[in-house]
Amino acid sequence: MCGLFELDALNAARYLQSARGLDPESVRITPLGGGISNTVLLVEPPGAPFVLKQALGKLRVEQDWFSDRHRIFRECEALRRLAPHLEPGAVPDVLFEDRENCLFAMSAAPPSAQSWKSLLLGRVLQTGIAARVARMLAGMIRLGWRNPEFEGIFGDQTVFDQLRLDPYYRSTAARHPDLRPHFDRLIGDCRGFRLTLVHGDWSPKNFLVDGSSAMAIDFEVIHYGDPAFDAAFLLNHLLLKSFHLPEVSPEFAVMADVFWRTLLDGLPAEAAGFEERTIRHLGGLLLARIDGKSPAEYIRDAGARDEIRSFARRLILTPPTTVQEIFRRLER
Repeated sequence: MCGLFELDALNAARYLQSARGLDPESVRITPLGGGISNTVLLVEPPGAPFVLKQALGKLRVEQDWFSDRHRIFRECEALRRLAPHLEPGAVPDVLFEDRENCLFAMSAAPPSAQSWKSLLLGRVLQTGIAARVARMLAGMIRLGWRNPEFEGIFGDQTVFDQLRLDPYYRSTAARHPDLRPHFDRLIGDCRGFRLTLVHGDWSPKNFLVDGSSAMAIDFEVIHYGDPAFDAAFLLNHLLLKSFHLPEVSPEFAVMADVFWRTLLDGLPAEAAGFEERTIRHLGGLLLARIDGKSPAEYIRDAGARDEIRSFARRLILTPPTTVQEIFRRLER
């Protein structure tokens, strides 16, 4: 049964002794962030460090939120298939997997690497990283574009529904019933535009930055669907941080423009309607990070939440025609 051995920092050395023959006295275990849906541990044996990751069945949030723990193996499959087609170091290497306990091991980022989210919140704004992240996304979109093999492997959207559509879109629609048709349309877009691979969590927290390089992690909700969701997901985080750090809002607008133009340059020529759908998702995702099951933890002030909520509703009800206009609206 999945999850028989519930991994934590205290028992991980014992697990590695039993499963991999490592001497528990020679291994140092450090908990990593892991977000709300996984246990993630840095393992430092005598050789190269690596990361253990185990999926949780019940997520670490106030409201009940459950997901299939076998999603961890879709992540393994995605990493194996993407690694040969992306720049070296763009994704971790899978070292081993334990299907009985819903966990796997992967190579670790360099010790000096930091999450892009922490750098952005610390006002370290690198347009080069925005461009790199856009090129990685464009590469993934091109690789999976109308590819029946990838659709066969990653076509099931169950986990994406559990971890994104339900807590973000349905939950937010329940608090804004007048906008339910908009959120129903977004869910329909995700299901109807089955075009390519979609990461599903293309967020600054899922990029480990070391100098000018970046490693993408957390592919647990990867699926075959509408890539506009990933584009909007990243832009939404830059927009949220523009509200959170208004003194550097123009710099976030520049980063968003670099990301967007670089992404468009790398898309397949037949990606019609991509910008329109990105704008639709962006409005829904912005409101979801205020009123969904996973609100942005750094937007604490009630007045700021009201401001973002109002901006998001206007974005949904009177959408602009270009992504750049969204950030110009914010400046005004």
